[in-house]
Amino acid sequence: MREGWYVATIAVGRAVLRGLDVTVRAEGQERVPTEGPVVLAANHVSFPDFVFIGHALLDTPARVRFMCRHDIWDSPARRAMEGMRHVPVDRRAPAGAYLRARRLLREGEAVCVFPEGGISAAYTVRALMPGAVALAREVGAPLVPVSVWGSQRLWPQRRALDAPFPRPELRRGTLVDVRFREPMTVPADADLTETVRELGHRLWRGLEELQALLEHRPRPGEYAPWHPAHLGGHAVSRGESFAIDRMPRSAVPPTWGPDL
Repeated sequence: MREGWYVATIAVGRAVLRGLDVTVRAEGQERVPTEGPVVLAANHVSFPDFVFIGHALLDTPARVRFMCRHDIWDSPARRAMEGMRHVPVDRRAPAGAYLRARRLLREGEAVCVFPEGGISAAYTVRALMPGAVALAREVGAPLVPVSVWGSQRLWPQRRALDAPFPRPELRRGTLVDVRFREPMTVPADADLTETVRELGHRLWRGLEELQALLEHRPRPGEYAPWHPAHLGGHAVSRGESFAIDRMPRSAVPPTWGPDL
């Protein structure tokens, strides 16, 4: 299959990253199978996280199909999103996205899901939607947890429910870390909720591993709304973030996290 849209988008993305002097540091790409279906399940800390995950896999045969907010399809990016076979997700009617992602997996594609369905204002892993685990279980695909950190410096989350939609902060010299973790096997008889909880713990541990790196910590005395409060930053507390998150009832509540 020709990947004209992918090639063009990658070229534009590389130019933007060079212009902003953004470094994408990736590890564990060898854990992503290059043949057959695979589900990537990533934590979510910034709106363009899919850009950095895709960039981290550019030197591999994988061309990832991302599940993204459906309103992107209402923008001029619609043709590119369709051309790259990404999947629009409408949280009010998620079944269509699930079926489309399942079809891609059965064609042997790699599909990346952000099971949080949004970004925690506390910058920790919030409640998870079960779709990523359900897809891996139904199709028999490996489930690869993905850790992302640093991208929130370029486009942070809002700090209050009534705050306006945040704007990007195009600061130069940002470091974004992307790490692909050990794949999970999800048997056909796996308990969906328990497996989602296991994924939640893996995503949380992976995220905190990156957040603890010296190069990602705030400087002494620095005001850091982009860093978790429990790790010395000034993001909103986890309790405050629950009101902002407004997760659907179908989400699995966290049994993971800094205060659980």
